[in-house]
Amino acid sequence: MTTSAKILTWTSVAAVLVLAVYIFIKFFFVYAEGVNEGDINYFQKEGFLFKTYEGKMIQSGLKNSKVQGSIQSNEFHFSVEDESVAKVLNEGANTGVKLHWKRYLGTLPWRGNSPFVVDSVYVAKAPAAAKKTATPDSGLEHLGNDR
Repeated sequence: MTTSAKILTWTSVAAVLVLAVYIFIKFFFVYAEGVNEGDINYFQKEGFLFKTYEGKMIQSGLKNSKVQGSIQSNEFHFSVEDESVAKVLNEGANTGVKLHWKRYLGTLPWRGNSPFVVDSVYVAKAPAAAKKTATPDSGLEHLGNDR
């Protein structure tokens, strides 16, 4: 093997490794994790080719620095991969919820439109008509009627 062929081979291997590391960090590395609490504004399944669950939560608070004492609402856009988490969110519509999410640096079409992917849901405020119950195997609290 000639010197130029060796250089070309090692350059190609290095380029493939750099590309693989970039793809891992951009799409699969969890950049941040956290919990947000608020009211679900909408939650729906959408998409042309890949049907994903997308939602928006409204977080209200007294955090407006421009006008003293005014109320500002913050929107939190999120995606959901897991079907069981989507079911819990559908059952808990119009209630306050806490969402545990993971943030990725990039989005994948089958994972959703948002870099924030919700992996568990906790009911924060249950309406008076429904009771809070826990699913033993999933560790998630959800709304439901005991039968």
